[in-house]
Order: sequence, then C-alpha cells, then structure tokens
Amino acid sequence: MFHLIAVGRMKDRVERDLFERYATRLSPRIKLVELPEGRGAPNEIKRREGTAILAALPDRAIVVAMDEGGRTYDSVSFSRAVEQWIETPRPLCFVIGGAEGLDGPVVQRADHMLSLGKMTWPHMLVRGMLAEQLYRARAISAGHPYHRAGRPE
Repeated sequence: MFHLIAVGRMKDRVERDLFERYATRLSPRIKLVELPEGRGAPNEIKRREGTAILAALPDRAIVVAMDEGGRTYDSVSFSRAVEQWIETPRPLCFVIGGAEGLDGPVVQRADHMLSLGKMTWPHMLVRGMLAEQLYRARAISAGHPYHRAGRPE
C-alpha cells in the first residue's frame, strides 16, 4: 500500500476528483491521511505541521517528501524508482507539506526528495499530480499502454 500524508483538506471538488480519478485505479492502493493546517506565524505553522507529519508516518516507512528542490525524474526513471521502493518490506509514504513548505525535521527524516518540476504547484493540486504519476509509473512497469513514450517529430 502507498501512503500519502498531506497537510490540508481537499475542499474543492475538482481537486478531489483529480486525485480520486487515479487513486482508485492505483495498485497497490493509496491511503490518504489529511492533516490540519497549522496556525500562527510561518515558522510556527511549519513546526506544527512538521510535528503532525512525523507523528503520522507509518513505522519504518520509506519517506518521499515532495519538495520543489527535490529530484526530478522522467516517467520511466520514476517508474524504476517506485518499483525499487515498493520491493522493500517497508511501507512507502509520500509527504506533501502545506503552503509554508516542509519543516526541517521532516526534510531530515525523508529518504528521498521528489520534485514535479521547477515550477511551484498548489499543494492541493500536487496530490492529483502525484497520484497520476504513481499510476503512470505502475502502468509503465506493467507494460500497460497508458504511457506513450513516443514524442511527435
């Protein structure tokens, strides 16, 4: 099972539909844990959210933190990485912070840092994008035609 710990609750139906569109197709399934957004000054928000994220992590999890400064992959390379991660006996957990980003202890706990590109994305939208990329990665591994590797000339 994939785990996704994310700060904030998806209230927008379009964002939730995008996430569910791919999450329901994904194998193994993805368990979403939504944490409340912190309150206060930016540093206090990050600290509170970080504490909640660390508390929500499954024991011994491989933690992949979503961060714009993380590693970027092409789809095939990401598929290979996902396959390596899920072959371990440890749970695989992705983490999406809130609007203030991830607190230092969360970044330090992460085994991997993953970026969806150099652009900044709304953290609610990242959930759907990550679910789609996980679905694509699994489709690539299974030889499913969902991913079309060819580019137009």
